Amino acid sequence: MELFSKTMQSLEYGLSYASQKQKVISQNIANVDTPNYKAQDLSFKSALHQAMNPSMTANRTDNRHYHFTNSSRTGLNVHTRKDIAYHPNGNSVDIDKEMSEMAQNQIYYEALVERLSGKFNSLRTVVQGGK
Repeated sequence: MELFSKTMQSLEYGLSYASQKQKVISQNIANVDTPNYKAQDLSFKSALHQAMNPSMTANRTDNRHYHFTNSSRTGLNVHTRKDIAYHPNGNSVDIDKEMSEMAQNQIYYEALVERLSGKFNSLRTVVQGGK
């Protein structure tokens, strides 16, 4: 029997991705005027692939044991953006694009937090006996 559904695990992965994406965007914005700085990005496709294919599994010796999965997803792949225009100083950060991505990432993060909060409220209702 699983205590939490796969939805909770998926929400955890999504929050981890959004947090890492925010760090990458913030780093790009902080280096908008740094000569020769190359803008970086975090690929959703690679993060999704990593979340769907866990790198660690364990064998259960008894059916009463909890399922074990590797929930630490800190190794998301940050890469330098390709096919972008460079400024005369060699910098490749487009501040408008970064601000747009930051707003989009914030909406994504807030939606995940709202869904996770709903899941915990449902669990609290069950534990309290429907009160």
